[in-house]
Amino acid sequence: MTASIRTIAKAAETSVSSVSRVLNNSGYVSPDVRRRVEAAIRDLNYTPNKGARMLRGESSRMIGLMLPTIDVPFFGILANTIERELFDRGYQTLICSSAENEDHEARYVAMLRAQRVEGVIVASAYGGTSHLQPLVDSGVPIIAIDRELTGISDDTFMADHVEGGRMMTRHLIDLGHRHIAVVGAPGHSQPIQLRMQGIHQVLSENGLPAAAEAIGEDHSFEATYALAKDVLREHPAITAIIGTTDIAAIAAIHAVRDSGMAVPERCSVIGFDDLPEAAYVLPRLTTIAQPIRDVALLATRRLEERLSDRQQGSERQAGSLTLLPVQLVVRETTGPAPR
Repeated sequence: MTASIRTIAKAAETSVSSVSRVLNNSGYVSPDVRRRVEAAIRDLNYTPNKGARMLRGESSRMIGLMLPTIDVPFFGILANTIERELFDRGYQTLICSSAENEDHEARYVAMLRAQRVEGVIVASAYGGTSHLQPLVDSGVPIIAIDRELTGISDDTFMADHVEGGRMMTRHLIDLGHRHIAVVGAPGHSQPIQLRMQGIHQVLSENGLPAAAEAIGEDHSFEATYALAKDVLREHPAITAIIGTTDIAAIAAIHAVRDSGMAVPERCSVIGFDDLPEAAYVLPRLTTIAQPIRDVALLATRRLEERLSDRQQGSERQAGSLTLLPVQLVVRETTGPAPR
C-alpha cells in the first residue's frame, strides 16, 4: 500500500500540517519534528504525487538543469554541485545533457515545459536563444551559467574567460616564450572563444606573432591529443602550448613527451579549469583555476531569489552579468623558454 501523509504523520507522531510543511519546505517546523518526519518518509518510501500537487495549483518544486554534456569533468562538477544545493533547498532537479546539440536542447525545452519546472539553469551548447524562447514566454526564470544568453536569461554567472586567456599568455611570455601554440575544443563554445580573445589580445599587445592554433570540435583526450601531435609536427619552433581546457593541456603533455621532448624543459604546457586531475597528472599541470562550484552555488541561490520574488508578486528585477575572477596556479608544466 502506498504511504499517505496521514500515515507519515502517525509514524512521526506529529500532525498532518507539520508533515505538509516538511514536504513543501514551507513554514516553521522544529528540528526534532523535521527529523522524525524525514525518517518516516524514508522508512515508508513515500513519493509525493506530483500530478495531484499540480492539479491543486501547487508548485512542482522541480528545476531544469541543461548542460552541453556531463561526460566532461567540468560539467559533472557543475551538475553535482547544483543538484545537491537544490536538493538541500527542497527542489528536485531534471538534468538534461544536450550532447552539444541545439536540436536536443529544443526537445528538452518542450519536456521541461511539460513537467512544469519552476526554473531553469542552463549552459547552452551553441549560445543560440530562439529555441529557449518558449521558456521565457511561459514566465520561467532562466539563469545562465558559463556563457551568456543575451535577451533570454534573467542572470548570468560565469568565470572571466577573457582574463583567463590573458593570464595564460602573460605567464608564458614572462617566461620568455615567443613561439606559442593553442590546442583545444570545442571551437563553437563561447568560453573557448572568449579565452582565445584574451590570448590574441596579449600576443598583439606584446608584438608577438599569432599563435599556431589547432581548435577542434571533439573535446576528448584522444581528439585533442591528435591536435597537439599535429601542431608539434607542423611547427617545430613551438616552445609552449596553451590548452584551452585542462583536458586539452593534459593531452598536450602526452603529445609533447610522445614526440620525444621533455615538459617543461623543451615545451611548456598550461591549461584552464583546475580540475582535480590537474594536481595529480605528472608533471603537475600549471593552469588557470576557475571557480566552478562558486558559479554553481551563486546561480542556484539567485534562481531561488527569482522564484521567491515571483511568488510574492514582486516587480521583476533587471538581469545581471556576474564575472567571477580566475587565478593562475603555477605547478610543474611551465618553465623558462629553452635557449
